[in-house]
Amino acid sequence: MSSFDVLVVGSGAAGLTAALNLAGTHKVAVIAKGALGEGATGWAQGGIAAVLEEGDSFEAHVRDTMIAGAGLNDEKVVEHVVGAAPEAIERLARLGVPFAAGSGGERWHLSREGGHSHRRIVHVADATGSAVQQALETAAARHPNIRLVPDMVAIDLVAGRHATNFSTSGAIHGLYAYNRKTKRVETLAARATILATGGAGRAYLYSTAPRGATGDGIAMAWRAGCRVSNMEFMQFHPTCLYNLAVKNFLITEALRGEGAQLKLPPGVKGGGTRFMERFDERAELAPRDIVARAIDHEIKRLGLDYVHLDISHRDADFVRAHFPNIYERLLGLGIDMTAEPIPVVPAQHYTCGGVVVDLDGRTDAPGLYAAGEVTESGLHGANRLASNSLLECLVFGEAAARHIAASWGELPEPPQIRPWDESRVTASDEEVVIQQIWGEIRRFMWNFVGIVRTTKRLERAKRRIDMLRQEVGEYYRNFRVTPDLIELRNLLEVADLIVRSALSRQESRGLHYTLDYPQMAAQAKDTVLVP
Repeated sequence: MSSFDVLVVGSGAAGLTAALNLAGTHKVAVIAKGALGEGATGWAQGGIAAVLEEGDSFEAHVRDTMIAGAGLNDEKVVEHVVGAAPEAIERLARLGVPFAAGSGGERWHLSREGGHSHRRIVHVADATGSAVQQALETAAARHPNIRLVPDMVAIDLVAGRHATNFSTSGAIHGLYAYNRKTKRVETLAARATILATGGAGRAYLYSTAPRGATGDGIAMAWRAGCRVSNMEFMQFHPTCLYNLAVKNFLITEALRGEGAQLKLPPGVKGGGTRFMERFDERAELAPRDIVARAIDHEIKRLGLDYVHLDISHRDADFVRAHFPNIYERLLGLGIDMTAEPIPVVPAQHYTCGGVVVDLDGRTDAPGLYAAGEVTESGLHGANRLASNSLLECLVFGEAAARHIAASWGELPEPPQIRPWDESRVTASDEEVVIQQIWGEIRRFMWNFVGIVRTTKRLERAKRRIDMLRQEVGEYYRNFRVTPDLIELRNLLEVADLIVRSALSRQESRGLHYTLDYPQMAAQAKDTVLVP
């Protein structure tokens, strides 16, 4: 058994921010299920939202966030995060994140994205997340009190029932994790554990999320007795590249912020013309849920494979300077975005629901904290506003660290924990079963629990989940764990949480749109599931 002061599960912006804020006084281990930089942070293109120029205001950023969230946001949380945003940006700048400078002498160039009433997105060209990840990772690697541990796949949280002196305490004392290098399960004990494991995008067939976004933290916290909220609100990014060889390349919202237009492709009625004005007066700058549904509507109405996103009317040098990574990637695929449109489709992008946390990042289980996409903090409501995601990671990662440090004396030393028992299980020679079930889940989630839903489709999905739960449970009990089996178990758990939440919301709000209840209810209520 390895013991630490604090165990951080996840090596993205939320986890590394927490670790860096604790490392001055505590020994911290940060584990990642693969390489350290493989999480969603490094994939973020657009930037980070913050009020940074005259003419903008905290009130406007709060209002934009609440409007995008369809009134389901917790206003106190929104105000807190928006107010903390400028200092979060300053901390990153001090770590060396090279935010783009303004062209007219301004400190930073600020872009605008859908749903924002002002330019307030600070960015590093079109690869902000990569720059943030690199800066945080470098700082963490240099700190003597932080141990970075890649290739450790979290299995389950350790509670009182796992102690040698069995207890019914719901407090969390660390977790069991599968070491990819040794192929053995290890026990990692800590006085405080922070989940920063990201979302559950890989429950869907088409997603911009990284391969490891299988809802691990949400599923583990749920099994440990924590409430989970608003899982029906899965955000679909409107503009993912349509390419049969490249499945998850995101075309940043900042492109539309700089004037890119959505058009019907040639060969259909209205081909070459814009269509967003028919759906919303904000056109391409409407919030993501509206734009994604509009694209989905046009694709289904006309039998299309994709629509076009066109920025070729802007100066070519401007496009190359502001979007160099997207330009180069598309050029390698035979698309010159300065001269021709980009074929795009919606794809699952962000999990707005998750583990319920308070302003200090505390979950329902003593000793367990969470930050970032794994959580439902009250910030995003029924739909996340563009570029508020990295911001949430930074603010809540710091908040969890601050609360752990302040309440350190109240956190008990972990008990002696029973080692993982593999005596009853054997290796499986039928791992094709895992791939088959994984593919089945992703297909029915895409078809039945996607952008537009019906009760009948959701019920079909629920029946399949109930059937697969028995199969996966039997497989898990009888065979040694593997990373794929661990992820499949979690994927099925979060799929069930998503479907149960969607069935319980009998209205259309934000990202949850159902043909059976197309109107939005007068009163906004969270969907809270209790284990």
